[in-house]
Amino acid sequence: MAPLKTLFALALSAGAASAFAPATFSKVAASSTAVKAGKAPVFAPDFDYDAATSDFNNQFPQFAKWGWGPSVHAEKWNGRHAMFGWVFICASAYCKGHGLIPDADMALNLKEWGTLATISGKETISNERAIILIANVHFFGVSLLSTICPLPFTDPLLLDPSSPSYDRAMARNSEPFGYLPALKFGITEEAEAINGRLAMLGIFALIMATAIEQKPMLDIVNEWIGGAYF
Repeated sequence: MAPLKTLFALALSAGAASAFAPATFSKVAASSTAVKAGKAPVFAPDFDYDAATSDFNNQFPQFAKWGWGPSVHAEKWNGRHAMFGWVFICASAYCKGHGLIPDADMALNLKEWGTLATISGKETISNERAIILIANVHFFGVSLLSTICPLPFTDPLLLDPSSPSYDRAMARNSEPFGYLPALKFGITEEAEAINGRLAMLGIFALIMATAIEQKPMLDIVNEWIGGAYF
């Protein structure tokens, strides 16, 4: 039953992804002729990613100035976080399966940790959960610092118009990858875009599978790879 639920979650995720695609619907040019001929008018979907991006920039110029919205810059940052999320999830599953988390099942002491460790009432989280949580907080802090004070050779999260790399980033935003980036292997922006999109879709599928199956994420990931972790 579990594999069927997982397949359902993946299918639901793939279907939901189309909801975020910019779409405008227009009548075909010959619709009036079709009506005269006794046929129903035809409505065809006309997808234009570039037009949707340009429309967002015109409606929200302040957001576009800082790199927010449907831009190459925002997609790369979201994709990088999703890819790192998968590395962290797989590393956590490996640590759990190989006993690298000390006293994983031991519940935290309420007197030592206080309400920070509580789930509901007096029930506290496990030591495994606490270690994973603190590790996430640590990496979130690193990501936050890279936003506030980025290194000269890195991409800042918020584009600063006074930054020397601003023109380069805006020039890159003017050439979006579209729905299907070119297949270029190696360390290329196209490869990063494809990997980032797959990682984001995978994270969404994992969340859906967790909600449907009511299982921890690490257990679901372990099932997906045939129990290789634990």
